[in-house]
Amino acid sequence: MRSWLLQYLVAAAVFSLIDLVWLGVVAQPVYDALLGDLLRPSPNVGAAVAFYALFIAGLVVFVIQPALDAGSWRRAAGMGAFFGLVTYATWDLTSLAVLRDFPAALVPVDLAWGTVLAATVSAVTVAVCLRWAPAAPALPAGDPRSR
Repeated sequence: MRSWLLQYLVAAAVFSLIDLVWLGVVAQPVYDALLGDLLRPSPNVGAAVAFYALFIAGLVVFVIQPALDAGSWRRAAGMGAFFGLVTYATWDLTSLAVLRDFPAALVPVDLAWGTVLAATVSAVTVAVCLRWAPAAPALPAGDPRSR
């Protein structure tokens, strides 16, 4: 379960499930109230898929794989939280800086969500991967298979 593709697939499944519940149930009234006329009647699916694909790839490369190498779901949670904060802040703070009437009240909600989402996806993915395929024991120094 150490392959990049399998890590990506686990993270994508966890991310999709959690974020779709968030967007479809919890956040919808908040976004409707705060964004109002800025919202499209229906989302741009291509842009959403592109975001999901890149965000999950970033989690795998920068958070999940290093946490697996360290054998630590706690590291995944911490680094995932920071990754989520930084990536969601990129959108929210840039929007706040350059878009007229972007609601400042949305920023802390989105930053908190990005932080929790990325931490959870990262920790769950690492925990699943470690459970399914624990790290192989290290080979002794000088073992020809270690090259």
